Amino acid sequence: MKVEPLAAAIVAEECVWSLSDAQTVLCYRRDGDGRPLLLLHSMNAAASAYEVKPFFEDMTLQVPLYAPDLPGFGRSERRDCVYSPEFYARVIIDIVKAMDLGSVDVLALSTTSEFVARAALEAPELFHSLTLVSPTGFMRRRSSRSSAAERVHGVLRLPLLGSGLFRILRTKPSIRFFLDKAFADGAPEEMVDYACASAAQPGASYAPFYFLSTQFFAPDAVGELYEPLKQPVLVLYDEDPNIGFDYLDEVALGRDNWRLHRIPSTLGLPHFEEPELTQAALVSFLEDSA
Repeated sequence: MKVEPLAAAIVAEECVWSLSDAQTVLCYRRDGDGRPLLLLHSMNAAASAYEVKPFFEDMTLQVPLYAPDLPGFGRSERRDCVYSPEFYARVIIDIVKAMDLGSVDVLALSTTSEFVARAALEAPELFHSLTLVSPTGFMRRRSSRSSAAERVHGVLRLPLLGSGLFRILRTKPSIRFFLDKAFADGAPEEMVDYACASAAQPGASYAPFYFLSTQFFAPDAVGELYEPLKQPVLVLYDEDPNIGFDYLDEVALGRDNWRLHRIPSTLGLPHFEEPELTQAALVSFLEDSA
């Protein structure tokens, strides 16, 4: 069955970059004044820049906005390669270099928060501040990156089993089930439709299988990634059915560069459920850290 090309996730100017490893990345952008803000979607079976769309639609943010589809997702290249935290950290660094606008502010959703923290430690001169929305890595620490994850990934890549499982995961009922977890009143229909279209693209399973086999999570994100950060950090969060925040208060305690801000009555995507509160908190943080 012929698959229709994926439509634009955001009505905005588009640019395409070839990164250092020749991966091609599509990025949505909007002009503005001041330091640019890089907006990064999460990791899941149907992730794309659609997840940060509200930031483009609300004009509270007057700064330049950039929102790429990360490799393996959306309208960017979906090559069959090794996707890992180190890979995405390099990609994020390469994207900031491709922007060629000096240091940037970054907002990342969920698991991508770990990748951004890793990138900011590797190239601190490129990252002025970090905003983490429902970030992973604050649950009970894992002692090591388990080899079991690689075995699970190997099973997922078995032609019949893997393709069959992904066909189930990308059905509309399945995608709606997972997206609904982030919304008290259910996910917007347009968001569900776009996620379904994105997950139906050729190569759509390559990166998600690394995520589903838990290979994207650092064994000790708190000690390895978050505690060493020197940049100003804002965490936007409340309740999240998939993520715990056991160590969040502990990390922020005594660290003047960390700010925690709850967006009440939200379930992981506060910029969709409470856009005004979310953007007000973000704007205040960006102004204070300028």
